[in-house]
Amino acid sequence: MTSMLDRPVKARTFAAVSLRRRVADNIATALVTLSMTIALVPLLWVLCSVAVKGFHAITSSVWWTHSQAGLTAFVTGGGAYHAIIGTILQGLACAVISIPVGVFVAVYLVEYGGGSRLGKLTTFTVDILTGVPSIVAALFIYTLFVVTFGFPRSGFAVSLALVLLMIPVIVRATEEMLRIVPVDLREASYALGVPKWKTVARIVIPTGLSGIVTGIMLALARVMGETAPLLILVGYSQAMNFNLFSGFMGSLPGMMYDQTSAGAGANPVPTDRLWGAALTLIVLIAVINVGARMVAKMFAPEKL
Repeated sequence: MTSMLDRPVKARTFAAVSLRRRVADNIATALVTLSMTIALVPLLWVLCSVAVKGFHAITSSVWWTHSQAGLTAFVTGGGAYHAIIGTILQGLACAVISIPVGVFVAVYLVEYGGGSRLGKLTTFTVDILTGVPSIVAALFIYTLFVVTFGFPRSGFAVSLALVLLMIPVIVRATEEMLRIVPVDLREASYALGVPKWKTVARIVIPTGLSGIVTGIMLALARVMGETAPLLILVGYSQAMNFNLFSGFMGSLPGMMYDQTSAGAGANPVPTDRLWGAALTLIVLIAVINVGARMVAKMFAPEKL
């Protein structure tokens, strides 16, 4: 039986424990906030630097409508139209191949054969491909596509190299999004007699669509900024080229590399083009990201 003397002791013990918990909670909150600030400051610094230094170039009247054809590195004028179109074409070809393959692989791993030998082998392969450098993917495509089969260096070869970099990211992101979809939704669908494939297509994927789109955009943003596949598989052209299967092709990362080689930093003309191409790439990725999120929101299931 608790005596009157024991009650103040227990009250003081509870107060001490409560105080320790509040102190620990405040320390954890401060550490998380500090970590977020440390991560956010350099990110904002980079974005602001690129925006300030590249704003003058992208506001030019010819930046979005003209190429650099016929211009030397130190002659003002011209724009990034050729590089923008090249980047969009290469990214579009890569996305057309990567998105269906990546999503279907993730669906297989989560819904069908994740525990089978094929599923484990697929998971192991995806883990390896996630850490493969872009130059290794470019060399593989060059050896297989150009040397072995004799196809020319082209923008499509670049897209194939980017596919090897994009698929693992899509698989991992989609896999995680599908795993957090409640099992109750699947079971309710099965109880109503809905086949598994239709349950996956009509319930599971739409439920996790927002996260899947985010993963796809992260993967696309990663591959659109790669330079090594461009240097090995297509080269850089200052003129327009709409043909993905033949000829040199301009791109925004290639334009940045070209302006760096032309003396960016020492001469203001290539320096402005360098920062303009960097800001244009950021704007292009941001526009694609916002557009994809709007589409995902339109097709997402309504919340009850």
